[in-house]
Amino acid sequence: MRLRPRRPLLSPLWVAVLASALSGYLNAMAFPDRGWWPLIFVGTGLMLWSLIGRRVWASLLIGFVGGFAFFANHIFWLTVYLGPVPWLALAGLESIFFALGAALIALAWRFVPRVWPGTAGRMLGIPMVVAGLWVLREAVTSVWPYGGFSWGRLAFSQSDSPFAPLVAWLGVSGLSFVIAFLSAVVVQAVRQVSIAWTVRGIITTAAFTLALLIPAWPVVSSGSIRVAAVQGNSNSGLFAQFQPGQTLDDHLQATIPLIGKRVDVVVWPENASDIDPLRNERAAQTLDYVTEVMKAPLVTGTITEDSKGRMFNSLLLWENGKGAVDQYDKIHPVPFAEYLPDRAFWYPFAPSLFDMVPRDFSFGQRDNVFDINGAIAGLAICFDIVDDSLIQRMVDGGAEFILAPTNNADFGHTDESSQQVAIARLRAIETGRSVVNASTVGVSAMFAPDGRVIDQLPTFTAGAMVQTVPLSHTTTPATLDSRAIEWLTAGLGISGLVLGLLLRPRRKRSHG
Repeated sequence: MRLRPRRPLLSPLWVAVLASALSGYLNAMAFPDRGWWPLIFVGTGLMLWSLIGRRVWASLLIGFVGGFAFFANHIFWLTVYLGPVPWLALAGLESIFFALGAALIALAWRFVPRVWPGTAGRMLGIPMVVAGLWVLREAVTSVWPYGGFSWGRLAFSQSDSPFAPLVAWLGVSGLSFVIAFLSAVVVQAVRQVSIAWTVRGIITTAAFTLALLIPAWPVVSSGSIRVAAVQGNSNSGLFAQFQPGQTLDDHLQATIPLIGKRVDVVVWPENASDIDPLRNERAAQTLDYVTEVMKAPLVTGTITEDSKGRMFNSLLLWENGKGAVDQYDKIHPVPFAEYLPDRAFWYPFAPSLFDMVPRDFSFGQRDNVFDINGAIAGLAICFDIVDDSLIQRMVDGGAEFILAPTNNADFGHTDESSQQVAIARLRAIETGRSVVNASTVGVSAMFAPDGRVIDQLPTFTAGAMVQTVPLSHTTTPATLDSRAIEWLTAGLGISGLVLGLLLRPRRKRSHG
């Protein structure tokens, strides 16, 4: 017997708009610091449901409201030093992209059923297209404009959930696809009449069960390295007011209690040496002292300037008696924070605001790995950790573990640092490599290749983590070619939508 789908009952537009606003709020609560990860399925499902049967203009409104409800909550930390204008601007821009993605999903709900009209098509085919379109929007906004803004991808809510091991198999975009797909499957199951509930309930349960039963990718250790990661509790952000040299001294003082401990490398956070040791003798002597008494090289963040006057957000590998033996310059500086893109165009819109970005960091060209006495460290400065291409580049460069120095002082006691360290934990699982996240004020933490917390420091407290972390050459499916997974899932979404549009019925022309 052929099961006929229940005709969708279109709710009033105002109900859909309220539902989308609630969905955005619920999705924001799924991310740290709340971290109520199951809500991501409720919020995403509610957003998808609100788009069923909607025309383009209505779906744009619904998407914008839902997107703004999400981003306004998710990145509220942007207001701490910069105030409401940048927060509203970024949340608004991301909401526009969210609205465009919502319009594509609304079209898919309307026209893709013609491609897969049966039960399997409705429960699997349509959700795959819808999920692919969600990933397409995430993929575009992660790289464009000005390098993109990758914060808020569905996968980043799952660092502490049973779905986290999937990121080693599918990458970040693949995990986002799974979340959107399962949410769409639930929506489809709930929409159907009771006569078909058994079949659809089985499909829904099976989909969730299969996702949860996929085992963690096995990681083979190739050795270990003993790391001392220091948190100086220094109020040293890009926009904070502080005395030059104060951050350097804070991290020196937090390192002194470690004298006598056996370590292979000392790690200081981003801009921990707030005076460039390449141009300042006092700073250089301080780093020489640390490496001498610790009998180990030091990785520290600082701001450097080359012979052409270009400034970089850098990491230095410092050895006693040799100085800086290697350097990494941040490849993806943050627009409107570390540099002002198209300064002549944007500056007149908010001169007082953009005066807070007086200098433009240049884009680094060096590789993002350090050879630390034979152990290869991948390097991610602050927001580098959200950039898929930079993670892939360090793995291709032979990274056996990852150092993620960061400076969260600008964001105070907000959720930003918790969100960032959750992403670092997912990167550990994705790459099969230990991650050392060293922050000026926290959250500082060390993660094993399976995401297990090796050590963690309380926020806004000076201290250090001294632990032995595993090294690994493991190649996970995600690091083999995560970009291919992203293109495959996004391509499935857009091709399914195009096919549905091509198969839509044509209006007959009337003949006089």
